[in-house]
Formats: sequence, C-alpha cells, structure tokens
Amino acid sequence: MTTMTVIEAVRSTLDEEMARDDRIFIIGEDVEAGGVFRATDGLHAKYNDRVIDSPLAESSIIGISIGAAHYGLRPVAEIQFADFIHSGFDQLCSEASRWCYRTNGDAYLPMVVRTPWGGGVHGGQHHSQSIEAYYAHMPGIKVVAPAFPADFRSLLKASIADPNPVLFLEHKRIYRLIKQEMEGAPAETQLSRARVTRKGTDLTIFAYGFMLHESLNAAETLSGEGVDCMVVDLLTLNPLDKETVLESAKATGKVLIVHEDTLTGGLGGEISAIIAEEAFEYLDAPIKRLAAPDVPPMPYHHAMEDFFMPNREKIAAAARALAAY
Repeated sequence: MTTMTVIEAVRSTLDEEMARDDRIFIIGEDVEAGGVFRATDGLHAKYNDRVIDSPLAESSIIGISIGAAHYGLRPVAEIQFADFIHSGFDQLCSEASRWCYRTNGDAYLPMVVRTPWGGGVHGGQHHSQSIEAYYAHMPGIKVVAPAFPADFRSLLKASIADPNPVLFLEHKRIYRLIKQEMEGAPAETQLSRARVTRKGTDLTIFAYGFMLHESLNAAETLSGEGVDCMVVDLLTLNPLDKETVLESAKATGKVLIVHEDTLTGGLGGEISAIIAEEAFEYLDAPIKRLAAPDVPPMPYHHAMEDFFMPNREKIAAAARALAAY
C-alpha cells in the first residue's frame, strides 16, 4: 500500500510510461529541472534526451508535439500554467483536433497536453484561469480533469494510450493537498466515464477537479442536517458521460452543478441542457448552477479570491436551498 499525493501520482505515471515505451517524450518550459510544480522532477536524469526544455513559446510546444505525433512519437507536452496555453489555441483547435477527421481516419495524433489550472493559490489573474470550457467545446480534443491521485494515474495512462489529442488538466490547488492510499497498478479506465463518488437520495451535485472535494465536504456537512447528497465526479469533460449524468439526475430529481469557471458559457450550461432535454420529466426542482461570477479572473487579494471562488460553504448553502424545494 502506497500513499501518494496528486503530484507524486503524475510523476510516477510519467516515469512508468516512459520506461514502458521509448516513443514517449516530455517537452515544456523548465521540464528538465522538474518544472514549476516538480511534476517532472528526476525524469531528465533518468531519460535524458526524452525530457526536453522548450523555448518560452506555447505554440511551438504544441506545434512540435503535433509534428512528432504525426511521425509516430507520443509527446507529453507540459504547459507551465493553463493561462499560457492560449497562444497555442490555433495549433490545438485548428490543427490537432481535426487531424483524424480531415484524413478520414487514416492518421491519428496521439499527444497529451498537461497543464496546471484553477485558483485558490493566490496566483492572480494570469496564473489561475479555468480554461476547460474553451477546449471542451472543440470536437476532436478530449478534456480530462481528475480529482484523486488514483484517477490521475489511471487517466494519465489512458490519455497517453489514446490515439487522439488529450488536454489533461491538473488542478494546482490539489497537487499536494489531496493524498490517497493506492495498491498495485492503476485500474483500467475509459476517458469518457464519470463516477458516483458519494451516494445520496435528496439531490445530485456534479463537480470536477478541486470543486469535487469541496462538494464532498459540503455533502458531509449537509448529512448532519438530514440532507443526503449524491456527488458525481465528471472526470472527463469532453466527451461527457451522458449516461451517468442522466442516471444520477433522474435518481434524485434535483441537480446542482458546481464549477470554478465563470458562470456564463461554463460547462454547467451544457450539463444543464443535457438534463433539461433528456430528463426533464424526472426533475422536482429547477437545475441550479454554482460558479464563479462573470468577472475577469482571478483577484490576487485573498479576500477577493475567496469571494470569486465557490467553496464548501457556498455549495452547502446552494444545496440546502435546492433541497428545500
């Protein structure tokens, strides 16, 4: 039995995969020295020219990965902060996402783009953004956002094995906050599956990343008040696991969707639409969303950051009001 943090789960998985397959290489800013969060610490000494420092140019990191994947390698690109990825948006969304479709399935791009995302660490406006909705909107890119170390291991392995581009989101707030005991090799998993993390009968909370943990904490608080919350970890944001989403919504009839991204255009709107279109007759209350306010993210001052971000208290209050319908 081994206890791992999220960052240890990421590092150990990269190590195992690089040892297994010499086509896998890592490219990104400062990855030879371990990266800002030490996700690649020690890997350059072990794998040398397969851990490559790049220029400070995200479009080149992604562009090099596209070319390498096209010629049979399996790149794992690291974008130092999710906020920096936008200069590579055209490469990801206009090129990588369409590669399989434009070749009628004759060519694939097995590449992973890892990046830390989200707030709660006083990173300010340029080191705290939630980017998932931009990329989950794009067919051809899978978007993954785990919350537990074991899921980081299994889903990162599945992402590396996938024949098409995967954006792998690692919430920086949970890198060392969340620990988990694990035994043996990661379980086989599919990128398109969600999981009921907590069973409940009164209402369903959908969340991912750091907000999954805040939702679980809120559910524990509410259990002492007689409100029994189901909590669903979405895990993969594109493609969404519609089957689990609908089954979980139908099971309780009341739905709260929580995400750290701003409300307008966030993933919660898509989940709401799926439930409204395909499970409306099962609902006992309006679908509710709890998200960040529609202001440019993220305030640096701790009081303003706390106001911006959803947390367990806000989630509990929203769920409490929903349960009272």
